[in-house]
Amino acid sequence: MKRFIDLILVIPAVIILLPLFVLLALVIKLSSKGPAIFKQKRAGKDGRPFIFYKFRTMRTDVDPFGASPKSANDPRLTKLGKFLREYSLDELPQLFNVLKGDMSLVGPRPLYMEQMKEWDERQKKRLLVKPGITGLAQISGRGALTREEKLELDVQYVENARFWLDLKIILVTIWQVFCRKSIYEKRYSLTEETRGENNDGSKV
Repeated sequence: MKRFIDLILVIPAVIILLPLFVLLALVIKLSSKGPAIFKQKRAGKDGRPFIFYKFRTMRTDVDPFGASPKSANDPRLTKLGKFLREYSLDELPQLFNVLKGDMSLVGPRPLYMEQMKEWDERQKKRLLVKPGITGLAQISGRGALTREEKLELDVQYVENARFWLDLKIILVTIWQVFCRKSIYEKRYSLTEETRGENNDGSKV
């Protein structure tokens, strides 16, 4: 049922948004050096790797494994990248991850493959479901949460996943995008401060 709902919502969304995809890709290519689409291997359901997509928001001459940008003034962000992150437009290519079946609309955010080694048995429960474009952690504070708080919320989602919870998460996410709430991370654990969570500094 969850997969059916994903397809019912995502297929028309991709068709409607296709001109926007093309426009954003062209503008990214013309405004800065590098590919329009950022690709990275992430951990999917049961820990299986998959290729994760998003629009590139950072320059290509910076450390791709650096810490996530903490503000819109981060010099690693391109001018267009700041705008894309502010309105979460950089996440749109993940709709194709949903079409492929690697992700769902709602679920824990997909993290690095290597990060699985750092999780305890409870935290590994987040791998029991497909990762999502948005999730309980994203509507519960997103950038204001520590890594440990995000992981705990991911586990709580797995333990309480229901259709109505998914619907609530989707609706709150839409509201937060329009309000531009908690876009940038405010605090990190020591591991995140030194390594960074996302290859291109994206939100987790």
